[in-house]
This record gives sequence, structure tokens and C-alpha cells, in this order.
Amino acid sequence: MPTEPLSLELSELVAARDRIRGAITRTMQWPNDSLSEEFGVPLSLKLENLQRTGSFKLRGATHKIGRLLDDGAARQGVIAASAGNHAQGVARAAAQAGLRAVVVMPTNAPLTKIVACRKLGAEVHLVGDTLEVAADEARRLADAEQLAFIHPYDDRDVIAGQASCALEMFEDAPDMTLAIVPLGGGGLISGVALALKLQNPAIRVVGVQTETVAPWRRFLRDGSLEEVPPGAHTVADGIRVKRPGVLTRQVVARYVDEIVTVDDNAIAEAIVALLERTRTIGEGAGVVGLAALMQRKIRLRADERAVVVISGGNIDMTLVGRSIDYGLASSGRLMSVAVTISDAPGQLLALLKTVAELGMNVRHVEHRRGELHVPVGMTEVILQIETRDLEHQHALLTHFFEQGLRVRNLLAS
Repeated sequence: MPTEPLSLELSELVAARDRIRGAITRTMQWPNDSLSEEFGVPLSLKLENLQRTGSFKLRGATHKIGRLLDDGAARQGVIAASAGNHAQGVARAAAQAGLRAVVVMPTNAPLTKIVACRKLGAEVHLVGDTLEVAADEARRLADAEQLAFIHPYDDRDVIAGQASCALEMFEDAPDMTLAIVPLGGGGLISGVALALKLQNPAIRVVGVQTETVAPWRRFLRDGSLEEVPPGAHTVADGIRVKRPGVLTRQVVARYVDEIVTVDDNAIAEAIVALLERTRTIGEGAGVVGLAALMQRKIRLRADERAVVVISGGNIDMTLVGRSIDYGLASSGRLMSVAVTISDAPGQLLALLKTVAELGMNVRHVEHRRGELHVPVGMTEVILQIETRDLEHQHALLTHFFEQGLRVRNLLAS
């Protein structure tokens, strides 16, 4: 791990951006009217989910490989350990440079990211169930095969490359007062904080982690890192980092103003919100900043001008539908209830008529007969229903109770 103090001047960040300019996309910074109205301040989304490879990680990887080539230190190729986005960035940057690329990923890495790395020409090794185990294997292979190891976040050149994101943000919104950034190992927020604070120290920078994987939770209060429990799970796999960087800790301590956490319910709701408001897809780690706003975790001043970094969009397709349903259920727009009714002609029709009269849409119906918890002569009907909000759901449940029906809300916490 690096031990030298990190020192980066604004001129070096600008030079890094110039070095990678032709290899990356200058992503859209979208002033979103509906979100601005919802939160009461002008709000823009920095859509790094539209970056080549679908993530900001391409910026740091491209800059690092360029620096390695300048120093003649990557003749045998490069290697990286990553849950996916950094691996894709390294694979693409290496391919552009004509270098061999090896990536080591945890066995539970999303399939879409594994496939993407292979399509980019990288050799993929699946090792262990955590990023830390994968990183240990990557370092072993680096020594054995004389490959240049590219750290996903704790590297001066990687941080300088990620800073290009914030240089664009500031150019597009020089009057911004707040930047909200996903926080895993700290490479992105370090680059963003440096690029913004070196131009305007008054800009607030807020990092967002998940509730279950939050090693930074107390860092700004007492300098300590929180131990992540074994097997901790989150839908935000891209920031499921247990061991933050040494260099990134220096930057976060000096330049980041606040760190907040969000739960997976809020992340799922944010995936849905981003899809509805921008017609683009964000992965769990990519939307945590939007989730923090939706959970009202970040205080907004009346004169705030906020930019939220949507850091990536490489969500596993098998998770999209589940995430959308989870987000809809969490926000009160999807419910599943079990209603016990008489097993007689016309009873189901009456039940469905009640739902229709309340302006709801039935997505799925299922009958259960002959089960021990269902009395003889009765049937349990499972209804999956699309609703407007939690108040709408409450109206239906109240109606059922007034009719004397036995009801179980299957999605209630």
C-alpha cells in the first residue's frame, strides 16, 4: 500500500484530463427539472453511466496505463482486481494501448461485468468471494508474470484520472455549491474533491455509502474505519469495499465535508427514479447519491445548486426486474396481499371489482386451497397489485378490513 503523502496540484489534474481526452467521453451533466422541483433546489445529474464501459472507472484506468507506458513499466501487460467496473476500464484502456490485460474478480461479481471484460479482450480469473481476496491473487499474479498492477482507487495516477469527471462538472456548473458522490474505496470522491476544492473551497462534497458496507461511517468524526461484518451484502456491489485506501483517506480527511449512508430499499427506489426521470439505467453503486437525497439524508440549503454523480450503469440484467419491483414495493407502488374469502362462485369477482373501483391494477392472481392455514370452505387469494402510493394501499386494506376479510400484507416489513 502507498505510504507517501499524496500531493496533487490543479495543474496536474488538468494535465491528466488532457492526456485522456480522446479515450473517454465527456459525459452529460443533465439539469433535471422534475428532481429539482422535488428537492426544491437546482439539481443536475452527472451521467457517468453513459461513459464508455458504463462507468467513471475508465478515466482513472486510462490515465494510469498512459503513465505506465510513459515510464516503460507495462511491457508484459497489466493486471487489476475488481468487482467489475474497474476491470472493464482496465480492459478497454489496455486494449486501446495494445497491452495484455488480466483481471481478477470475486466469484460473485455480476455476470454482465464478467462477460463485458472478456468481450474487451481481458483474461478473467474468478477468485474468492471478496474484493480483498481477489486483490491478493492479482498481486501474486503480477509478481509471477511481471504484470503492472493497477489499483482500483489507492493510486495517485488513478485519482488524477478520476478528477477529470469533476473538472467537467465545474465547467458545466461553475456556480455549483454541492457535489454528491458514491463512496467505496475513495478513488472517485478523492478526484472529485480535489478538482472542486482546488477551484472553489466553498463547494461541499458529500460521500455516500451503503448501510451494510460502511467502513467510512465514522471516519470524519474520529478518523476510525468501521469493520465490515463478514458476508455483508448490498445491491451496490461496486462500492462494497471493506478496506479503503491510504491515499484516499488523506484526501477524504482534508477535502470531504460529510459522509452519509443509505439502505438497499432507498437504492432500489433510486434505480427506479433514475430510469423514470432520465430513461437511463444506473447500477446500485451508481445511484446511491440520488438515494441519499430521496431518503433526505443530506441537508439542502435554500440557495443550493447540487450535482449528483451517477457513477455507473453496469447492472446485471437479471437484477433489473427485481430491483424495479423492489423499488416499486418500497415506494408504495406495488403491493402483494393474501385475502381469505369464501370459496363460492362470484367471491373472486367481487374482490377484483373492489380493487378496480379503487383505481388499482392487478398484476397477478393466485389461489390457495387445502392449506392448513386456510379454513375448510375458504380460499386464500394472493393479489399482486400496482398502486399509486402507500396511502392508496392503506385505502384498499381499510376497505378489506371493513368487509370483515382476513388480510395479510405480504410485503409489509
